[in-house]
Amino acid sequence: MVCDICKKNKATMHLTKIINSNKQELNICEECAREMDGLNFSGNVNLSNPFYFQNILGGIMDYVNKSAQSVKKTDLVCENCKTTYSDFKKQGLLGCSECYKYFNSTMLPVIKRVQGNIEHVGKIPNKSGKDLMQKKKLIELKEDLQKAIAHEEYEKAAEIRDMIRQIQK
Repeated sequence: MVCDICKKNKATMHLTKIINSNKQELNICEECAREMDGLNFSGNVNLSNPFYFQNILGGIMDYVNKSAQSVKKTDLVCENCKTTYSDFKKQGLLGCSECYKYFNSTMLPVIKRVQGNIEHVGKIPNKSGKDLMQKKKLIELKEDLQKAIAHEEYEKAAEIRDMIRQIQK
């Protein structure tokens, strides 16, 4: 497909612009995209742009976490890489895998609000999928067992217990 603007380069991007219910679609090359007003493909961060991803992420984090005042968010620091909460808000990136542990209280409400759930429910790899499915099923059965015992449904609890034993074999 050829670029709709210069008519000579191969189009590598598809843009859809909707303004006042008027839809305009463009297939453009990377060169023309760089020259378009409002698009930043140079890799330079423009933090003054309110639609920049990090600004949007920071706004969502503030909105979702405004009611949770138990820990001052500015005091949170990853002990492993020294990334602060304000660094995370500005950059939109965590410094290391340990950051998830330290920023857990602020990230989980945001993830749950944006994605609807904090548990992955997508595809599972074929090779390691069987073990993962068994572990997940075992965890669910143990939770169900505890609920059945709490509700004094002992027959149901016995069935769940037998299912757990069968999986563990």
